Amino acid sequence: MKKFLILIFFLAYSLSSNAHMAHYNKFNKIEMEILKDGEVIGYNYYFFKKDGDKTTVTNQIKFTVKLFGATIFEIEGYGEEKYIKDKYFLMLLPDDLIVKNNCSKSMMAVHKKYNSSVMASMKVNKKEVSRWGIYSVKNKVNKNNFTIKNVVEKPSIKLAPSNNAVIGRYILPKTIFNKLSKLKPGKGGEIHITDAIQSLISENYKFIGHNFSGKYLDCGTMKGYINSTLEISKIWDFAW
Repeated sequence: MKKFLILIFFLAYSLSSNAHMAHYNKFNKIEMEILKDGEVIGYNYYFFKKDGDKTTVTNQIKFTVKLFGATIFEIEGYGEEKYIKDKYFLMLLPDDLIVKNNCSKSMMAVHKKYNSSVMASMKVNKKEVSRWGIYSVKNKVNKNNFTIKNVVEKPSIKLAPSNNAVIGRYILPKTIFNKLSKLKPGKGGEIHITDAIQSLISENYKFIGHNFSGKYLDCGTMKGYINSTLEISKIWDFAW
């Protein structure tokens, strides 16, 4: 049975963040500034250290939110995870929540069956394609799975190849890190996983778009975050 590595990239309560990728010694460090209303309110650092077949990821985060000069809350944290060497890993982005069905589990089943990378997918309003990574279909695998022809990050309505959006659940090959280490800043001056994925697709790596069956909650905007919190409070007997 294959092992899956889980990397979770934390966003701070849907506050805008500006990622400045610093490629120290072959992608050993990621620096992210956390901004609110254009002002830097904190930072988020990821450090990568390899030791043979093991990779250690260290995370440091600190930010403060103030209102009318008074501190509402302050977060400071430190974490460390060690990962064994493997061909694929599962990555979850927390600004996209999927409830009432285990999306990751169904993606793992697709990966196991077709031995390919998998990305969660759903159709979005054509007027909102500029918020997402959008892909075009190469061919239909079955009712809920499609081989991806190409993918582009946050395209304009005019240039979007479809309204098939990539949601923040990925099963990716470890070779993605080599691509990320060589990427130049793209849309918005940031490094995007979508661009690295497109590079792999161009080299004939197989990627499947998986239409999940759970309920999607958007935490990528303040309105979406509030609505998601209310929705989760209906499922669990608390709100957070």
